[in-house]
Order: sequence, then structure tokens, then C-alpha cells
Amino acid sequence: MASSSSSSISRSSNWISAICVVTFDLELGQALETIYPKDFPLSDAERMNTCYLAFPDSNSGCMGDTLLHFRVRCSGAGAGGADDTGSLAARHEAVLSPPALMCDNSAYFGFCFFRQVRDPQNKRGYFQKSVIILTHYPFIALFYLVAEMVAPEFFDNGEAALEAVYHQIQQWPFPMPGQYLHLPLIGQVLQVRIPSVKDKPATVRAPVTIPPMSVRPVILPSVYELEFYRVLQPLLPHLYLLWELVLLNEPLAVMAPNPTLCSKFVQVLINMILPLHYGSDYRPYFTIHDTEFKDYTTRTQAPPNVILGVTNPFFTKALQHWPHVVRIDDAADPSKPLKKSATSSPGHVMDVKPGLYTRYKPFITPDRSSLRAVGRTPTTARRSGDARDTHIRRMLSEVTQSFMIPLERYIATLLPLQRTITPWRQPPGLKAFNQTDFLKSLEISGPHLTTGLKGNWTGLYKRFFSTPNFQYWLRLRQLEATNKIRVLYLEAICKADVLFWMRGKTEVEVVDFVLRLHDLLYGQESEVMSPLSPRLEQALSGQVRLITSALQPDMRALLSTLSSPMQAVMQDAPPTSQAPGTTHATE
Repeated sequence: MASSSSSSISRSSNWISAICVVTFDLELGQALETIYPKDFPLSDAERMNTCYLAFPDSNSGCMGDTLLHFRVRCSGAGAGGADDTGSLAARHEAVLSPPALMCDNSAYFGFCFFRQVRDPQNKRGYFQKSVIILTHYPFIALFYLVAEMVAPEFFDNGEAALEAVYHQIQQWPFPMPGQYLHLPLIGQVLQVRIPSVKDKPATVRAPVTIPPMSVRPVILPSVYELEFYRVLQPLLPHLYLLWELVLLNEPLAVMAPNPTLCSKFVQVLINMILPLHYGSDYRPYFTIHDTEFKDYTTRTQAPPNVILGVTNPFFTKALQHWPHVVRIDDAADPSKPLKKSATSSPGHVMDVKPGLYTRYKPFITPDRSSLRAVGRTPTTARRSGDARDTHIRRMLSEVTQSFMIPLERYIATLLPLQRTITPWRQPPGLKAFNQTDFLKSLEISGPHLTTGLKGNWTGLYKRFFSTPNFQYWLRLRQLEATNKIRVLYLEAICKADVLFWMRGKTEVEVVDFVLRLHDLLYGQESEVMSPLSPRLEQALSGQVRLITSALQPDMRALLSTLSSPMQAVMQDAPPTSQAPGTTHATE
């Protein structure tokens, strides 16, 4: 039975990790009632965080049904996910998926459906229970819908419903970027499109034409986007200031009256810099019971580069030393923008008014006309939110792209020239990123070429260089460059006359070349690289067979033990006489 469950975990890891149910125990407090699969490996810290994050941590009451989501770091055996990150599907996903929307094996996203209703038969007087979907994917809009569908099914039919839903999700196709998928769930079909790195930022895609189906699909316009306008409307005058704070990984606390608004606001902040990946930790919903509570509230050191979403009034004092605080109120009049305050003590604002409290001086001057234009966006009553959401996303996407394009152009100049890549020498690597040289390039290729926003762009870049966002972007570009150089090198080998090269070479030199080629094709480093095209892989296999066929049988047998792929390639190589001029090493 255990082996069957383990197999289930492996198969379903593409979409969800587990489904949990948390209840309130009179003796234990919030406790894990059940989890499916039964043997899913949650650590003690993950279990405790999941239980405490499953219930609202505020005085708002939250009667009825409440939807929220949270994000916690993985620390147990489930960290890294059950799926093999070196698998062909996972490697294709890593290449094709936008970095900000990739499977995040370092964290769990929990999508929680909390129900609280009066129950005279309960000693507390209330029925309190939550259903949580745990996943490594930041597909916020999709999993909110999944939680909204799954939880009522559990409340009506019990634990058997969780098992049925879990196995149904197991059958979903792999979430390959760029594909439209139809996902059956509880008698309905969800039509989604998985984002691709090739997508143009802030574009709206029309639903794909589908063949007739027995069930009309529920079409999700996006698997990850939330309502920008409705969430950000009170703070629209500070849109570009918030963008800078997120871009620079500044410590930012979001204080909200309920977990739904709290978690959505934090997620919208993270999405403000798309397609750039947010390189720091962020917690859409955070409670005083969290295992990292002391790390984030200590006054013995500067606040960490984290965005926290909180609802408990206790955080008014606990986070009063944080430099940037957003206070939002669901009772505020959306037509009256919240103010920015330069108070020296952000924590005190919880006792005053909602707003943005910071002493930060932005580098970029906001475009007031664009901000006012959001409210004048032509809309219909039915699609007013969609049109304004699109307008805000486009504004944010344009400023992010304008900021990143000079960096992308500069990194391209660090690649080696293709003519310097030859088959018989180790290929050159990417040149080091020189901040001074980049800043000099801004005079002729800076953001002013693509945006009308004015300000101190050089100062903003200097601050950006010290952030986790920049470090993550640079590591990703270095990996992509290494992969590109690797492909160019392998293509050069495919075009080379290996038999001519082998003339006069010792067996040691030939074997050394085969080992280098093996590491590029099948070694550990190849597992984090993008998969090769079938054409290139086939041509390289032919070159390997050609080279190894000229070696002595005992050496060929030894090389075939390097790996299973190498053995498969060499089995197709008929033994031949050595290449003309090849000499064998002698004792």
C-alpha cells in the first residue's frame, strides 16, 4: 500500500502536493485532521505552519466562507518535490516557463477555504474547519478556483471526496508552458493556458477554439493573475513607488483587516515586477504563531528583505521598526486614494489612518497623467475591472521592461564570439558583469529610449545591483549563456571531421575528448541545462559512435560503463579498425 501511495505522490507532483483538512480541537487548538495522501511527508514545522495559517488570525470574525492563500518554506522530506527535476518534462518546463511562474520546490503555496458557521452542538458554538491545497506552483487564480470547488465537495461528502479529487488531478497532463489544457474536476472542465517565456508581457489572449465537449468548460483568462485594479485602487497614486520598493526587495509590511485582502494584496505586489522574478522571501499571509516569527520581528538587526502580509493587531507594535508599511482597510472608500506619510515611526500609523507609510525617496518621478488615465479607461459595466486591470498591468510591464532591456542588451555583449568556439578546445565562458561598464552604456541605451518616465535611473540601477532580484536575474542569465555556449560548442563538434582530427592523436587524447563530450551530454551538469534538440542529439551520438569505434575493445567496454545513455549509444557502434594515424598508449 505504501508503494502505491508513493507512486501517487510522484505522479501528482506536477500539480499539487497534498490536500489537508485542519480543524479546531478544544485541547490542541488548530490541528491537522487529515491529509491526503496519508503518508505525505510534512515536517513538524510545515505541519504547524499549515495549521496556524489555515485559520484567520484577526478580530474580523470571518463568518461564513473565507478564501486565502499562504506561502511557507519547505523544510521536510517533501522539499524539492517528488518529481525528478532532471526529467525531460521538468527540464523543458524550466526552459519555457517564465522564472516568476516556475514550480518553486523551495516553498509550498497553500490555498485555503475556511468555513465558520454557528453550530449549537459544538462546545465552542461554531463549526470551524479549513481545506487546504498544497502545491509548488504559484498559479494563484487557478488554485483559488480549485480550492473553491474542492472544499464544498469535502464538506458534503467527507474524506472520500478528497481521495477522488486527488486522483482526478493525478490524471491532468503535465503543465507544459505555452499549452492550452482541459482539466476535469468534479464534473466540470477547467480550460487554462500555462504561461510561456515567449509570451508578450501584459497581453490578453483570446480563448482557444475548442471542439464540442459534453461539458462546457470554465475558461480561466489567467492561471496566476489577480484583480489589480480592485486590490490596488486605494493606493494607485503610489503605484510607481510601490513598484520601486518591490523591485529593490525593500522590507514591506502589509497590514489588512482580513486574510483574503491581505494575501491578495501581497501577491499583487509580487506580480508588479513581472516578468522579473521576485528573489526574496514573501509571505502573503503571516501569523504570530509562524516558526519564523522571531526572525522577522527582532529588533537586534535590520528587517529582512521580505514582504509580509498580516492581520493581527499585535503586529502594529511588532513591526513598528519596519521602514515601509502599507495599511489597507476594506471599509475605506475606494474613490478616496490613501495618502503617503513620511512619519518616522511607521508602526504608529495603525492607530491613525490607512495609507502608505515610508520615508523612502523614489528615484523615478511618477507619471501622473497615466495614473489618472486608469480611472478614465473606457469600460462597460460588465468588463470595467478587466479593462482597468489590463491598463495597470501594461503600465507596470512597460516600466519593468524599460528597466530590464538595457541589462539584457549588456549581458548579450558578454557572450563570446561564435568564431572563437572550436570543437577541440574548451569553449570560452561568459565575461564578468561589470557594473561600471553597464552604467556607462546607459547614455546611449538607457530606459529613456523606451519610457517617458523621468528620474535618476543610474541611482536606481546602483541600488538594484545589491538586491536579491538582481542576483537571481544574473544567475539565470549566466546559466542561459552557459547553455547557449554549450549548444554552439556541440554544434561545432557535429560539423567537425573527427576522423581527420584523430590522426596522430594518442588513445589518451581521444578518450579525454570522449569523456569531455560525455559530461556535456550525460553528466550532472547536463541535468540543469535545457534539453538538446533531437537533431543535435542524434548527430552527436553519431560522432561518439564514430570516435569510440576506433578504440580498442577493452577501452570501449570501459567507456560504456560511464552511464546508461553512453552504453546505449556505443551498443550501436560496430567495431572497426582504428582511425589512420591513431596511436595507443603503451605501458
